Amino acid sequence: MSRPPVDTGSPDRLYTVTGGRTEPDGLVFDLVTLVVSEREPAPGMPSEHVRILELCRHPAAVVEIAAHLKLPITVVRILLEDLLSAGSITARRPRAAASVSHIPESELLLGVLDGLRNL
Repeated sequence: MSRPPVDTGSPDRLYTVTGGRTEPDGLVFDLVTLVVSEREPAPGMPSEHVRILELCRHPAAVVEIAAHLKLPITVVRILLEDLLSAGSITARRPRAAASVSHIPESELLLGVLDGLRNL
């Protein structure tokens, strides 16, 4: 079943969608933060929140959510904060890159390279 597109409309519409907020309150959602729905949409919930919960039945990155909704990232971050505060979603930031101590020593890498060349 296809859903009607979310009306991104004019700046007045975006102002209404975010309740007049122009920036997130402080919780930071990176573009690659994964978001997962924790509950079904409630009756009377704003359509943008409903769409986010539907999109996030499986993990979705913030940038993917914004693309699907055709809304600016800032607006999506504000909406995600609302949902996170209500306990409707969970958010997980990507793991940090491996530290330098976990990178194999160059001698080991050279040994592997030599072994491959000898094949």
